[in-house]
Amino acid sequence: MKEKLSAPKRGRRIAMTVCGVLLTGVVVGLFKASRMGVDPFQVLCAGLAHVIPIPFGTLYVIVNLVLLVGMFFADRHYIGLGTVINMLFLGYVAQYAQNFFQLLFPNPSLAARLAMLLAAIPFLCLAGSLYITADLGVSTYDVWALTLERRTRYPFRVLRVATDLLCVGLGFALLGFSPAGMLGLGTIVTAFFTGPLIDYFNRKVSRPLLER
Repeated sequence: MKEKLSAPKRGRRIAMTVCGVLLTGVVVGLFKASRMGVDPFQVLCAGLAHVIPIPFGTLYVIVNLVLLVGMFFADRHYIGLGTVINMLFLGYVAQYAQNFFQLLFPNPSLAARLAMLLAAIPFLCLAGSLYITADLGVSTYDVWALTLERRTRYPFRVLRVATDLLCVGLGFALLGFSPAGMLGLGTIVTAFFTGPLIDYFNRKVSRPLLER
């Protein structure tokens, strides 16, 4: 059962949740605009989009609805405001953000693409840390590593690497082993470092921010 919150603390949690989820969408768009690979869950979604010809934003909602059913049975504690915002809006925010960055940088140099990637990775992890720490619902993807952490002796950072690598493998297979710009340096870095970096931001930023 979640703790009873004071009004200021609940306000901080709501703000952290909304900012974290929307920032995630913007960063995913930046990842795609860098053309150096996207995060593991987006690789899986790209693989599904390759075999299911519907708009990415709509597909993202459908995938999350399916995962939400599993989330309800796995650990409904993690269903909340963040889950709803993530499920309904993140795909569209990512799509519009990608269009914006491509309009801003129509022909980015390799240096510019590397700069976008290097900016995207820490912001992606910070965004995840904000809404996970807020504990008002997480994405239907994040819940699996969090649930396994609660039920096993393995830390979140290790379990997140495992689920990320699984997503990359499934997405790669669905793409017919043709990455089509989805797999790249960014994918490899996020697969191995998202878990540890989220854990770092939890300790250094999100928890202190929540307890201020």
